[in-house]
Amino acid sequence: MERLSELIARVAQPGRVDWLGVRPVRKGAVRVVEAAELGLRGLEGDHGTSEKRALTLVQAEHLAVIGAYLGCGPVAAEDLRRNVVVSGINLLSLRGRVVEIGGAVVEVTGPCAPCSRMEAAFGHGGYAAVRGHGGVTARVLEVGRIALGDVVRPRD
Repeated sequence: MERLSELIARVAQPGRVDWLGVRPVRKGAVRVVEAAELGLRGLEGDHGTSEKRALTLVQAEHLAVIGAYLGCGPVAAEDLRRNVVVSGINLLSLRGRVVEIGGAVVEVTGPCAPCSRMEAAFGHGGYAAVRGHGGVTARVLEVGRIALGDVVRPRD
């Protein structure tokens, strides 16, 4: 019988970078990019926040969930104001783990809670729709380039 720690550490498959965005100024519009260098304080061209929250990631699969809670189709990635949209891997299962994303290495530090801007972006109930589906934050351990199509996998 397998131990619970082994099951928790396992992922079904690696993920993939589907979308990248940077916010050049705080509260400014998100600019979609095909690739960017990831430094210790975030993606090149992004205003950044802190080393613990240098990068924000959300699962592509959750865009449709948020939209369903709002009574519409999938929401646009740029409306969530995250840096990276990843598909194919459960980001919440990576909390506290070291993860390779393209040429960079990050540690997933925790959930990325929604902010009050979600009401402005999605209307009444926007904040509630994003709760539990806002993705994760990460701190950078090794700087490097991230591009569309890059593999996302835990480093164990």
